[in-house]
Amino acid sequence: MRRRTLRTFAIVLLALLLAAAAFLWRNPYALISGDFTRQRVIAGLSKASVQIGEERWVYAYSDDAPADAPTVVMLHGFTGSKENWYSVARRLRGKYRLVIPDLPGWGESRRIERADYGFLAQSERVARFIDTVSPERSVVLLGHSMGGGIAALTAARHPGKVARVGLIDAAGVRFADNRFGLDVLAGRNPFGVSDARTLERYLDTVFFDDAAKPVIPWPVDRIYIERRRADAAFEQHVLDRIGRGSERFLPGEDAARIRQPTLLLWCRQDAVIDASALELYARRIPQAQRVMLDGCGHMSILEQPDAVARAVIALIEQGTSR
Repeated sequence: MRRRTLRTFAIVLLALLLAAAAFLWRNPYALISGDFTRQRVIAGLSKASVQIGEERWVYAYSDDAPADAPTVVMLHGFTGSKENWYSVARRLRGKYRLVIPDLPGWGESRRIERADYGFLAQSERVARFIDTVSPERSVVLLGHSMGGGIAALTAARHPGKVARVGLIDAAGVRFADNRFGLDVLAGRNPFGVSDARTLERYLDTVFFDDAAKPVIPWPVDRIYIERRRADAAFEQHVLDRIGRGSERFLPGEDAARIRQPTLLLWCRQDAVIDASALELYARRIPQAQRVMLDGCGHMSILEQPDAVARAVIALIEQGTSR
């Protein structure tokens, strides 16, 4: 009887393994999606989606906060996704209502062929998204890298929707020349990933702290590389708009119209958006709090999430009695 039970168990297990293998063969990216789900659950976040006009937004969120707590909306950067913010979100959850979207065109949100995904178009989409997820109250808007440029424009052009703004390693100003910026101006995509070598280069560019750099084992590395290769044309299209196009410095220009309390946070070792960008933004936003971190690169939100969370809390609590 015991032998028959073991045989039945082995058959069922084999069937499950074959079914899983068949599923992954048809949808290999499910391995990465599954890990993203694991990260979201650990961060204490739920997931939802909303249709706004033609755009389908997918976002992580937490409503685990006091009823009168501010809503914090977090925007990711170029080639990024909502998952980039999860480490910071873990440290803010319970204090504030959190909303962390994949920007249109990125991650799980809808991508429309030939649509404009530059700074200005995305900032208008973000304004509509804020209306949908927080119709009664203005929000605290945080943006990292490309998301920082989008956040700056949104805060400048829609001040009634944004109570406070955080620009973290933000794009949108003419910072001091570095290798990344010169490559962009020359028409290249320094973030492009097409093989193991360029994946390593990408990670080395955005991270300074090796301990924070993600480990991408086989076969996940192969799956990720294939996804990035498939996205190459889209990435180039976006970079043409935000890195070389006429609006590449629009966030910095419009930043002079930002009157809200503002946080400017950079890492001194940022090899993407050089730390000189902090002062360029500060000249246009004199009321801004300035935070310069050491020992991290472009991915401050992953390399030093404790310090980023503390700075965000200081921004939110500034001038309040909370």
